[in-house]
Amino acid sequence: MMIYYKISPCNPAAHLFSIELTIDSPDPNGQELYLPTWIPGSYLIREFAKNIVSIAAKSSAGAVLLRKLDKARWQAEAVAGALTVTYTVYAYDLSVRGAYLDTERGFFNGTSVFLAVAGYEECPCRVQIVAPADTRWRVATTLKPAQVDVAAFGEYQAENYDELIDHPVEMADFSVIRFEACGVPHRLVVSGRHQADLTRVANDLRRICEYQIQFFGSPAPFKEYVFLTLVVGDGYGGLEHRASTALICKRSDLPLPHEVEIKPGYLQFLGLCSHEYFHSWNVKRIKPAVYAPYDLQQENYSRLLWAFEGITSYYDDLTLVRSGLINQQTYLDLLSQTITSVERGQGRLVQTLEDASFDAWVKYYRQDENSPNALVSYYTKGALFALCLDLTIRQKTGGEKSLDDVMRALWLRFGLSFEQAKLGVAEDEWEKIAQQVTGLDLSCLFDLGLRSTTELPLRSLLLELGIEWQQRAASSSADKGGWQEGLKSSNSSLGVKTVAETSGVKLTHVFTNGAAQLAGLAAGDVLLAWNGLRLTNANLEQFISSSLVGERVEIHAFRRDELMQFELFVQAAPLDTVGLKAPATLEVGFLKA
Repeated sequence: MMIYYKISPCNPAAHLFSIELTIDSPDPNGQELYLPTWIPGSYLIREFAKNIVSIAAKSSAGAVLLRKLDKARWQAEAVAGALTVTYTVYAYDLSVRGAYLDTERGFFNGTSVFLAVAGYEECPCRVQIVAPADTRWRVATTLKPAQVDVAAFGEYQAENYDELIDHPVEMADFSVIRFEACGVPHRLVVSGRHQADLTRVANDLRRICEYQIQFFGSPAPFKEYVFLTLVVGDGYGGLEHRASTALICKRSDLPLPHEVEIKPGYLQFLGLCSHEYFHSWNVKRIKPAVYAPYDLQQENYSRLLWAFEGITSYYDDLTLVRSGLINQQTYLDLLSQTITSVERGQGRLVQTLEDASFDAWVKYYRQDENSPNALVSYYTKGALFALCLDLTIRQKTGGEKSLDDVMRALWLRFGLSFEQAKLGVAEDEWEKIAQQVTGLDLSCLFDLGLRSTTELPLRSLLLELGIEWQQRAASSSADKGGWQEGLKSSNSSLGVKTVAETSGVKLTHVFTNGAAQLAGLAAGDVLLAWNGLRLTNANLEQFISSSLVGERVEIHAFRRDELMQFELFVQAAPLDTVGLKAPATLEVGFLKA
């Protein structure tokens, strides 16, 4: 049986998609329908059904009663013959996770717009994408076309519902650059106003793609690949799919035609592309057993996100240096910043990597003012653990084995085909395979890195390679880490993060046992005065740096609408900033392809 969908941008000004779903042979007991509550790759219940504005059903006999069963499920009364369900979806989520529609652009993930037909999820699907009134628009997607026009509007097909929702769709008057990597057609599709040198971007992406395809071995796990990129004034994000990725970046991140160097924003964008592309293997095919298949109605808990997001985060920047896009020291600067981001959170001393993975649904994706004190990122600390694992394997095998070998073994066992991917990696299986492949007993390292909050042995492992490690205080609030010649560190600290407020300085985060917390200040407080002098975001850093450690300061602040006074004692700035440097003559082995 074929499941039919028709989606139309019926009212772009009101951000409404209209969808028509037809089921030729519905469940004779009454067909159940549901919309996913989350999207694979983003581990948070997002309640996409909240955006369904109206819904109705009919058959050849007329209107059909739809009974809502819960927040995301409906059941139609039993009918003879075909059942047609029509509904409208409000689409104004600019992120990569949902659906968006206005007069300039349309975008959707299938999880936001396509109701699943319970019991028929394995049936083939056909979807018609209807062109809007704006004739400039074209379609970009990796859904398999069945019959489309020159602008790619028309009919597409998918083998089942899982495939249908894993190919996002972009509709706009976009720019497109085509290139090949290891013989596979790729497209860079860019929506939004820009003046970027897309030829340069495509050439850089080609190097990333070719390295990663060669890393796992040809053929690539897709017949084509598309980078769907939205350019905005301020934004960042990415989400992986089986043959594409949806990306958001700042307009200023992309290189202009006259720019030659890789500026920080562009380096971040290339790292994002590298990350999402690596997911084509690690998480889209090699995946936790609990995701094989996904249960899109509820949380799918796994203690392995460190392996799928953390290891991917390790290889994203590693790809940039191994493919020759950046040099060795630039990579070490990026690694310094990753280490620094972990060092600055007290959560690393509270939450283990396995717990961080398991609790992603309620902690990582729902961060608040106390998150730096209570959680650690399985992305960043996961990447650092991956580096420790890689260096340990190389050291103990004399360079004969590495994490690369483990990843390739996982690919051969779990990823070569979607049939293999249906197996999924059991919760205890990743570690067993790593030890089988390397011939090493790595249990102590896994216990330390995954199931304890003990500091990782990263410093000693890097020093053994000849990489210098600099541990210092931050030089300013803008200091993200990296080697610093002629140290200019701040000597004093309040232990806070701030943002500018019209009346003063607002505390967004107050760190555990910092001067501000010990004084009784809290996140949300607006600092007004420092020893009777008006505070602004511009002069706070000056006040802190000119104060002596242990000095008493009188702080006036608003908590909500109440004026309060605090006695604060300035602390020494923590040595939570790391810089790495290797001698120019030193070739660091793990950075080589």
